[in-house]
Amino acid sequence: MRIFSGFTMFFYTVVFLAIGCGLIVIALNIISIDDIIRGLEYAYNTINVQLMVGLVGVLVIIYSILAVQITFGALQREKTIAFENPSGRVTIALSAIEDFIKRAVTHIPEVRELRPNVTAGKKGIQVVNKIVIYSDANIPEATEKMQGILKNKIQEMLGIEEPINIKVHIAKIVAREAKEARGVKVENKKDQIRPFFKGIEYGNE
Repeated sequence: MRIFSGFTMFFYTVVFLAIGCGLIVIALNIISIDDIIRGLEYAYNTINVQLMVGLVGVLVIIYSILAVQITFGALQREKTIAFENPSGRVTIALSAIEDFIKRAVTHIPEVRELRPNVTAGKKGIQVVNKIVIYSDANIPEATEKMQGILKNKIQEMLGIEEPINIKVHIAKIVAREAKEARGVKVENKKDQIRPFFKGIEYGNE
């Protein structure tokens, strides 16, 4: 895949350089319009040149379609993780894991809102959480607690031993009274807990 990606980058770099140089040549009148016309006439009237140009065009089209398919397939694979069961292959959408993460931290009173982004690669599962935290929270303790809960829950849910890297980005710090000031009833977060995957219990760690 790396070889194909490198060749694709080189190929399109050469193509765009050629197009850019051609446009500069035309803009600076380095080649006259008569020379361009003569060159086109030669290409149209010479069978070997026509075949060569046509072959290059076909190869460019085939390569472009192949590159799009491979790139799209790679993107699709990056959106899922997979493992083999005795009865067959199982794939899990990363969006499902993100939804699970949102539910897994609803009982943490210091966190008001969480938006996770999960990626999977050769180095394991990377989870970047953008959170809104209450101003009365102890940030080091709250984030460490959240990271530990998420890591344990994900490992338990997926049953994998691959590294799980939990990152936290605090996007906003708000006062706990903000909801009440707007007349919105603050519900008990423990009552909001709903099981997402069978066999996993939610509660205070």
